[in-house]
Amino acid sequence: MKMAKIGLLLDEQTANKKWAERENVFAFYMKEVLDHFGIPYQVISENTDPMEEMDLLIAGLLNESDQAVQQLISYIKNGGAVLHLSDSPKLARWAGCQVDCGGPGYGYPAKELGYQKPVRFLKTNHWYRAAPADWNAKEGFLTDGSPEGPVIGELWMTIMAGSGKMVHCQADLPYSIVGLQQGLEPIHRDGVPAPDGTAGIDDGLLKADDSFTMDWSCDRETTDTGMNYFSEAYADRWREVFYHKLAEMALEKGLTVPFIGRWPAGIDQIATISHDSDFNLEESAEVTLSLLKECGIHSTWCMIEPGYESGMYKKIKQEGHELAYHYNALEVENGVWSEMEFKRQLQDLKTKTGLKHFCTNKNHYTLFKGWGELFEWCEKEGIQLDQSRGPSKKGNIGFLFGTCLPYFPIAWHTEKNRKYDVIELGFLTQDLNHHALADTTVIEPFLEEVQRIGGVAHFLFHQLHLLEQPKVGEAFRKVVREARARKFEFWTSEQISRWERARRRIKIDRLAPSGEPELSGEAPTASPVIWVPVPKHANVLGEEAEIRFGHLCIKKIPVFKQAQTS
Repeated sequence: MKMAKIGLLLDEQTANKKWAERENVFAFYMKEVLDHFGIPYQVISENTDPMEEMDLLIAGLLNESDQAVQQLISYIKNGGAVLHLSDSPKLARWAGCQVDCGGPGYGYPAKELGYQKPVRFLKTNHWYRAAPADWNAKEGFLTDGSPEGPVIGELWMTIMAGSGKMVHCQADLPYSIVGLQQGLEPIHRDGVPAPDGTAGIDDGLLKADDSFTMDWSCDRETTDTGMNYFSEAYADRWREVFYHKLAEMALEKGLTVPFIGRWPAGIDQIATISHDSDFNLEESAEVTLSLLKECGIHSTWCMIEPGYESGMYKKIKQEGHELAYHYNALEVENGVWSEMEFKRQLQDLKTKTGLKHFCTNKNHYTLFKGWGELFEWCEKEGIQLDQSRGPSKKGNIGFLFGTCLPYFPIAWHTEKNRKYDVIELGFLTQDLNHHALADTTVIEPFLEEVQRIGGVAHFLFHQLHLLEQPKVGEAFRKVVREARARKFEFWTSEQISRWERARRRIKIDRLAPSGEPELSGEAPTASPVIWVPVPKHANVLGEEAEIRFGHLCIKKIPVFKQAQTS
C-alpha cells in the first residue's frame, strides 16, 4: 500500500484576521496532534499551495471567500477526500445545512474504538438541515450537556459530491483537546469548587486546576472506599477518534496512514515518580533514597529553595536520579510570580548543585497564572518539560486535564497560537495514603486508563510525607508493584522528554513496495515502532499485527536510514 499524502488546511489570511480581532485559532493545534502521531503532512493555505496534490485534506481553518470555498468544493467533486474540523458557514450552506455552535456535551464514537464510556467535548460545530435528516448511528453520535442528554446528531456527517466526499466532525476536536488540557481562559480567578465539598479549589491561590473544564457530576467516579477521581483521558481519546477517521478515509482510497508508536519497541506504557522537596529535610531525602533503592527505580527530584546540602545532591545524582526545579511563587513563603524570580531561583539551584542545565520544573502548590507565561519562562531558561498541571485537592485527582500523554501546549492568540517548545507532563495524584488525601484504591483505575491510552502514569510523592507517614511509603511500594505487574517501565521525566523529542525527529518518508517503512532524520537511541494500518480483512500471515485505534495495523521495527548531513 502507498502512504497517503496529507494536507492540513490552515488559511493564513483568515488566521491573521482572527488574531487581529483577539480570537484564538485552536485549529493550529492539529499540527501538534499530527506531530504526536508522527504523521507526515503539509500545511496548506488556499492562497499559497495547491490542494489538488493531496490524497486527503484536513480542513482546520478555511477562508470563507467565495473563491476559496469553490476551490475546496471542486477538490471534493474531483475525487478529493476532506476531513472537516471547523464550522465554515458557507461550506455548510453548500451542503444544505445550517450551523449551530453549541456548548459541552458527550460523544459516542464508532464501536470499533471499543470505548465503554462517552467522550466529553467542549463545543460543537453542528451542521443540521431544516428537516430531520437520516443519519448513521455507526458514525457515532453526540448528546447535549450530559451523557444522558438529548441527541444532537451524528458525530461524523458525510457529504458526497461528484467522485469525492467530505466528512464533517460535529464536535470541535481541536477546541476540545486544547480546552481539556489547558483550559479555555487565562487563569485570573479561582475555579468553581466541587459541590460535594471534596475539592475546594476556590482557596485564594491561583493554580493549574482553577482552569479545568471537566464536569464535577458527570466526569468523576468513586472507588469502593469513597475516593472521587476523574476517570477518563478525554483529550487523548479525541486524538484517537481523529486518527481512526483519518486512517479509515485513507484505507477507503486504497492508501494508508502509518504512525510512530509512543514508546520504543518492547515498551507499551511508562510510569514516573516525582518528588517535591518541601522543607528540604535531609532525613526525608535519605528515607526516599532508601525506598527508591529498595524498589529499584529512578525518580525526578523537584528541588525548592533553599534546597539540600551539596553532599545530598551528589548522592542523589550518583544513585541515578534526576535533579529538577521546583519554582516557588507562594506569597506566604515570600515567593513571587515573575520571570525575574523564576530565573533567580533556578540560578540559585544551579549554583548549589553545580549543574548547568535542568530539564524539568514543577511549580510549588501547582501555582499557575495567566495562560502561557510559565511556558515562556521555561523556554528562555532551557527547561524542556513542566509538571505543574496536576490536581491540588483530594477530590479532583486523576485525569483532571483529560490526558496522560506528554504534549506540547499551544500559546494564546497574542502569540498567534504558536506551539511552546516545552513538554507538559501532568501528574495524577500525590501522596497516596496521606491522612488528608486519597487512598490506594485509585491506583488500579489510574493504571488501567494509562495502559489503555499507552501514556504515562505520573505519581507525586513528597519526601517529607514518606518520612513522617509510613502509610505513604506503603502506597509508594504498591504503585511500583501494581505498575510492574502491568508491564509499565519506570522512567524519569528527563528520559521521557529525551524520547518524546527524539521520536518527533523521526520522519516516515515512504512505504517501500515490500511494505517496510523508510525513515529519515536523527536516529534515536532505542528502536521506534511504526504501525501501518491495513484493511480489516487483509492477509497478515507472517506479520505481527494488532488492533490500534480501531484498525488492524502491522507492526514494523524498521532499519533506520540516517539522514545525510553536510
